[in-house]
Amino acid sequence: MKAETFFKALADETRLRTVLLLETRGELCVCELTQALELSQPKVSRHLATLREAGLVNDRRHGLWVFYCISPALPDWARDVLKHTATGVAGEQPFAGDGERLKLVADEAVRCRIA
Repeated sequence: MKAETFFKALADETRLRTVLLLETRGELCVCELTQALELSQPKVSRHLATLREAGLVNDRRHGLWVFYCISPALPDWARDVLKHTATGVAGEQPFAGDGERLKLVADEAVRCRIA
């Protein structure tokens, strides 16, 4: 992966927030991401498509739901950038509210994974 492709994909705040959630929480479905990001499903799906096309995320379908995760094919340098960005500066995580909202929808997420 070219550095230019990686950073261009993350230049949008919504895509950056999405990737950081995936980095810190692992695999998430679109319904979880829409809740955490407080954005509409079409908007989240459009950004996920851009991330998938750039090679940053992989998807898998399970019934009606589509789940996304960070691509295991990302080079080590790109994984390091994501890990360091997710950790934040001075222990302060960027976009911490996204993670807090994700915790609030945990029960709903469990239901969508089981269905």
